[in-house]
Amino acid sequence: MFGDRFAPSPSADWMPVDEALARLRNILRPVGGREAVPSEKAVGRVLWAPVIARRSNPPADNAAVDGYAFTFADVDADTADLAKLPLASGRSAAGHPFGSPLPAGCACRIFTGAELPEGADTIVLQEDCEVSSGYIRFSLPKKSGANVRRAAEDVKAGAEILPAGRRLSAQDIAFAAAVGIREVEAYSRPRLAVVSTGDELIVPGVDGCGTYDANRPMLRALGAAMGAEVVDLGIVRDNEADARAAFDQAAREADAVIATGGVSGGDEDHISRLLKAEGGLIGWRIAIKPGRPLALGTWRGLPVFGLPGNPVAAFVCALIFVRPALSLLGGGEWAEPQSFTVPAAFRKSKKPGRREYLRARIRDGRAEVFHSEGSGLVGGLSWADGLVELPHGAMEIGPGDPVRYMPFSGFGL
Repeated sequence: MFGDRFAPSPSADWMPVDEALARLRNILRPVGGREAVPSEKAVGRVLWAPVIARRSNPPADNAAVDGYAFTFADVDADTADLAKLPLASGRSAAGHPFGSPLPAGCACRIFTGAELPEGADTIVLQEDCEVSSGYIRFSLPKKSGANVRRAAEDVKAGAEILPAGRRLSAQDIAFAAAVGIREVEAYSRPRLAVVSTGDELIVPGVDGCGTYDANRPMLRALGAAMGAEVVDLGIVRDNEADARAAFDQAAREADAVIATGGVSGGDEDHISRLLKAEGGLIGWRIAIKPGRPLALGTWRGLPVFGLPGNPVAAFVCALIFVRPALSLLGGGEWAEPQSFTVPAAFRKSKKPGRREYLRARIRDGRAEVFHSEGSGLVGGLSWADGLVELPHGAMEIGPGDPVRYMPFSGFGL
């Protein structure tokens, strides 16, 4: 179905993706400082310090159902097919406890979430009770403690609930709030500068002859989704002085920079030439498709991601290289994408030499791929739900063959 017009020759010195990632990882360290962040605004932040429960959850024994609370030992389980207990006056509702110990041999009305009265240890569902003349009749539950949520059943006060280095989710925020946490100690967000290069580029929505810059809007959105504070450096024209000035600005204002375009070996490819001459080049000829060319390097100690100018290649390379780097820079782990093995719904004859990523989506449990591998076809990104990753070697793929599918959600998007 697909061919590869740009497969590297066997003699070309191409760096495998895993080696490029390992080299990149080796030069990165967390860059953020420590700051206090309100819990409700901390989604996506990485914890500097662990979160310790201020109090237990639940803080006290409470009802899991609407019903009647009583003391299990007050009813003879051996002889009572239908137990009978007098009702105490009063009730226990959420936020309005019974207020005193439960009288011996009595039951009291209780509602979901309400504290269990002192002395009570079991709750019978209201649907299982008959109430008449100040008494309840019910079938005895099988054991003491039925329908009761025990104090500290979830977590005890003083326990570590979230470790340092964890990237906080909405679920984590709920957990922290449940034990009384209003503020967490987190790494500050890494600052990511984004710049597009090319004389042909114009801003979307502006009339004129040229190519609308799709990369910067896409990469700004990706950077924010990856937990970064984005610094927009705009469009840089194809000259070395402007490219150097953009890198110098990024070194002053950011912790990493993405530049798209200008990373091949042509006369107007100033990004790769600057990194070779004045910066540090980690890898340039990296065996990835799409992603030809791709430059990883440093500028005055600043990590530089020189991504291809074609939007699809820029997007894929950002997921594979920028995402784990930003996670580490922000104090988190080197983020590996989630993936699944699924049957293919396509055919492809893959040549050796590069790891390939195909725009894909799951339909009827199988991975469909976009009809073209063209890196300029941005619509394929919107069409897709994820990527199919094909390994470095040659392979023949037919319908039903297992392939590795990486949903965009597995990249945190």
